[in-house]
Amino acid sequence: MHCNSPTKHLNEIKNFLTMPYEEMEERNLEMKHFRKNMKSQDFFKEKTLKYLADEKRIKGVNVCFTDLEGKLLTLDYDKNYIVRSHHNLTFDGSSIRGFSAQNESDLLLNVDWSSFRWLPSDIFGPGKVMLFANVLDRSQNQYNSDFRGILQQFTTQMYAEKKYIFNVAPEIEGFLLNGIDAEQNFMDKEDFKLVTSGGYYNSLPQDPLRIFIDTVAEAKRAIGFENEKDHPEVAPSQFELSYKYTNALEACDQIQIYKLLCRQVAKKMGYTASFLPKPVIDINGSGMHTNISVNKEVSNLFYDNKSGLSSFGKNFASAILNYAKDTCLLLNSSVNSYRRLDPKFEAPNEIKVSGNDRGAMIRIPFGDENSTRIEVRPIAPDCNPYLANFAMLKIGLMGGEAKANKFDSILKKREKLPGNIYDAIRYFKGSDVISEIITKEVRDKYLALKGEVAARCPKDLGTKVKASEIIYHHEVTNQLLWHSF
Repeated sequence: MHCNSPTKHLNEIKNFLTMPYEEMEERNLEMKHFRKNMKSQDFFKEKTLKYLADEKRIKGVNVCFTDLEGKLLTLDYDKNYIVRSHHNLTFDGSSIRGFSAQNESDLLLNVDWSSFRWLPSDIFGPGKVMLFANVLDRSQNQYNSDFRGILQQFTTQMYAEKKYIFNVAPEIEGFLLNGIDAEQNFMDKEDFKLVTSGGYYNSLPQDPLRIFIDTVAEAKRAIGFENEKDHPEVAPSQFELSYKYTNALEACDQIQIYKLLCRQVAKKMGYTASFLPKPVIDINGSGMHTNISVNKEVSNLFYDNKSGLSSFGKNFASAILNYAKDTCLLLNSSVNSYRRLDPKFEAPNEIKVSGNDRGAMIRIPFGDENSTRIEVRPIAPDCNPYLANFAMLKIGLMGGEAKANKFDSILKKREKLPGNIYDAIRYFKGSDVISEIITKEVRDKYLALKGEVAARCPKDLGTKVKASEIIYHHEVTNQLLWHSF
């Protein structure tokens, strides 16, 4: 008689949820359809809690939120605990950089039931589902350092008052680096090792980069991203996986999922998916070009059948340009991101609008009634997507809704974005418009965080990537690295 292997035996007694990708895609797209049709939180809450209670094969709920700098944070809750105690998900905010002080540390996670997603079990493990949460303070008000909740409040209010729908489509670039945790182990004397030397159009079907891209694309499709184009980018070992536009909040959630997914797939392959804007000198850096348009119900306010881009769209773009230096620290929030703004590598550092010039901060792609939009190009993939989009939408509306072309003068200037984080901090600190859209408390917190990182790095970036700009990066560092200064 032969005994079954221990692994087989464990698989038989652990009956956790697994789901074919095709079925998962259908389910996630159905939830996305409900979100697009603006079903109520009560609708999603009732539907999700019933499903969690009835589906016995779910073991855990991955609850996600984002800190002030944009780092995705996750907590795994037992399924049964979420069902019975979802109203009391407290956590220690003092352990998160940029959140609460030690003497007022208790914060509360307020689950956004509309954000429910099924996750591929081969990547995240069987029996896991995902929800995003907003952060509340002790008085159960929206916490002022949580910009997911602030963005959700803003977009909900704009739809209720004016029927505005903000459409956002990010193009997120990254690098595939050799080795696990390559960023945390980076040293000055050694450059990152790229997985492949291939770039645009010339990656073979079974190259490691192509296998990575295919694996991420399959999982993205299953999670409901509605894929469009998956390809290596210009630089060697660089990738971009594009997908359909959606509303601003969902677009930001998808940015966080995309980066998490890429990192997880890369780690399983023995690599690191990096979203540092410029990890390697002398090749193109990684950006997150962000396409934006505004609908009033079904009408695209950026479209004009005579001129292409409407006056609303032009004024929206002009306002973003007018405050480009003020917001640069939000869109380029790390020391490393200012290496990407080097004009020798298609850097979008010129404060102007153009149809074709890829050095322009804002490009106007060719479009029709449905697709006319602006493309904001300087945004780095390591920013806080909720904070960056909130700022762009708020400022853009100042122009779009202005009765006169009050920001037109910026179109006649030829200025450039700040070339280092020290200058960006100075513009941010002195900005009146930042004071209008962000509370003083949060502005001071953000300045303190960026000042701490800048102080650990030389102002002159030089011609070599420094360890300090990598290991103290907000998406890379941990408690041990931070205190090794």
